[in-house]
Amino acid sequence: MNPTSFAPTHFLWGFADGVATVTLNRPERKNPLTFESYAELRDTFRALVYANAVKAVVVRGAGGNFCSGGDVHEIIGPLVRMEITDLLAFTRMTGDLVKAMRNCPQPIIAAVNGVCAGAGAIMAMASDIRLAAPDAKTAFLFNRVGLAGCDMGACAMLPRIIGQGRASELLFYGRSMSAEEGERWGFFNKIVAADELEKEAQDWAAKLAAGPTFANAMTKSQLHQEWSMSLDMAIEAEAQAQAICMQTKDFNRAYDAFVAKRRPAFEGN
Repeated sequence: MNPTSFAPTHFLWGFADGVATVTLNRPERKNPLTFESYAELRDTFRALVYANAVKAVVVRGAGGNFCSGGDVHEIIGPLVRMEITDLLAFTRMTGDLVKAMRNCPQPIIAAVNGVCAGAGAIMAMASDIRLAAPDAKTAFLFNRVGLAGCDMGACAMLPRIIGQGRASELLFYGRSMSAEEGERWGFFNKIVAADELEKEAQDWAAKLAAGPTFANAMTKSQLHQEWSMSLDMAIEAEAQAQAICMQTKDFNRAYDAFVAKRRPAFEGN
């Protein structure tokens, strides 16, 4: 992927100073996903593995809302007429979007405002950092449409973020979580005024892009992989990861800067 010339069909893409911005852009419908946008988002996050120029990613929605989930007419309608083999292919494809987001090396910042529901809530959950406008309403609403809460990894990830009891409440009832609840429960890192949300997300991403991005990618990888490790395995994995980071030029740059009493200028290698 060349981030400067990448031109997706089903969402907007921006790239500047190491930061890629993904904008879900169907504001008239509160930015729902379609079969095609699911697949293109999945493929984009997979391709970011090879996009070394991209240091951080911001995901946002256009028009005052983040994402209303799967489009009722373009996804839900066709699903009720599908056979099990096609349904399973779809649910695996949606899960692959989460896998791609978790496996791409770049930290992902979700800038959430307005409606953040269904698959939109999952995309926010799958991000590494979440910022919210005061009006953000996040709903894992699968139960309200007759489906299980265990969608796209929600039963694995959400309890680790906000705790088992709170995740159970949201997944059993499908109710909206307010921005204030989300911040208090640890889902959102910070609540930001609506008119400052985009700038705040870009500022957070810029700080990541200016940091030791090889080491940041290692941190993201270990945060993801250590979920399934014992403590002994995790400590050994971190010992190996840190030893690798100690061989980077950024580690040397940080030491040299400390000795010279100046801020290090990281280059990601």
